[in-house]
Amino acid sequence: MITTDYRPGSPCWIELSASDLDRSLAFYRGLFGWEAESAGPDTGGYLLLKSGGRTVGGAGPLMEEGQRPSWTLYFQAPDAEEYVRGVAELGGTVDLPPMDVMGMGVMAQCTDPQGVRFALWQPLSFPGMETVDEPGTLVWAELWTPDAEGARRFYGGLFPWEFGPFELPGGDTYLTVRPEGLDEDRAHSGIAQVDPGTAESLGGGDWHPVFQVEDVDATAALVPETGGRVDMAPEDAPGVGRLSACADPDGNPFVLLRPSPA
Repeated sequence: MITTDYRPGSPCWIELSASDLDRSLAFYRGLFGWEAESAGPDTGGYLLLKSGGRTVGGAGPLMEEGQRPSWTLYFQAPDAEEYVRGVAELGGTVDLPPMDVMGMGVMAQCTDPQGVRFALWQPLSFPGMETVDEPGTLVWAELWTPDAEGARRFYGGLFPWEFGPFELPGGDTYLTVRPEGLDEDRAHSGIAQVDPGTAESLGGGDWHPVFQVEDVDATAALVPETGGRVDMAPEDAPGVGRLSACADPDGNPFVLLRPSPA
């Protein structure tokens, strides 16, 4: 699962862009108990999301014409300039070149060859999320893509990742992702092959967050009550845990998970 000793290519930050920030904050506060505090002056209304006083991600309003609401996954990149060159060489696009963020780090936003957006974070004074892998925090990152093999080639060429096959009911393609040289118990994300129609509804595909909760059924029951949508009712996944696929008031997908005991 995700840990905070971030390695190159590890998910290290999540960022919500919302059409109605107050509505989205109320939604996630109701699910996870998150609080929000200003990231400081001159940040365009950017907020830090907190759980138990520790930072679990960021949130802000839509900042440009045509921008879609989204959860954006950031992956650690020791040298952002080097990594964006890799993105271009591997057939992706650089949407926002590397830029300094108040001395805390260097960020860049990119799109993979299948049209899925993601971001890079080169840490300076700020490594990323302060807590993960506990209730109300990120426990896994998942890519839904129409081309799992193409995604494997792109991300495997960009990041020092190793992949492992994971059997799903019906024989669907799923790959687990872990830092190079580490065991499978350090896997932090997965790549799932989805049908083209599902991918198209997400703008080509989607990296979305998986949040740990203590009670999936009780949390999923709150989702429609607060303006969200349950796309997959809670069910048990052997070797994974109990999970439910949901969407927030903007339609941004996320997953609730109570992991199986180790």
